[in-house]
Amino acid sequence: MRTAVVRVRVDPAGQLTAAQLADGMVDLRDLASPAGIDVLENHLAAMPVGRREVEMLMAGGDPEDLKATAVALCAKAFGTQPEPGVLTYISRGTDDDAHGVLAGFGLSGDIERVSGDDGLDVIFVTLRKVDLARIPESRIHTALEASLNCEVHIRAT
Repeated sequence: MRTAVVRVRVDPAGQLTAAQLADGMVDLRDLASPAGIDVLENHLAAMPVGRREVEMLMAGGDPEDLKATAVALCAKAFGTQPEPGVLTYISRGTDDDAHGVLAGFGLSGDIERVSGDDGLDVIFVTLRKVDLARIPESRIHTALEASLNCEVHIRAT
């Protein structure tokens, strides 16, 4: 399962005091922890008004579900109307990460990992020719290499 960094602006109106922001962070951690969600340490009061944003590490593949969960937790913890921010994924170079990159393009494919002559992993990705006609292979290749940090070969069937 992929790990997302979900960002939420918890005080878009800039109305919370430093104490309220600190209390909200404590409440957010208490709500998030039982769900297996990690809340990263952010000093919200030091952030510019309108950019007071929490970051949560959440496991899952559906960005909209992750954002909705994060916003609901923040609304409960801070008593505000939070706004979703940018969602990114942490890549650990796993096959799940490769499948996640493919899913971002609306693709699915087979992933085969082998050890190269130098001991480093080489990833072989098998995709359908029709998919490669729709999305340039170079875009897929670049995204996979950036995410996996290893050599990638794409095969078409």
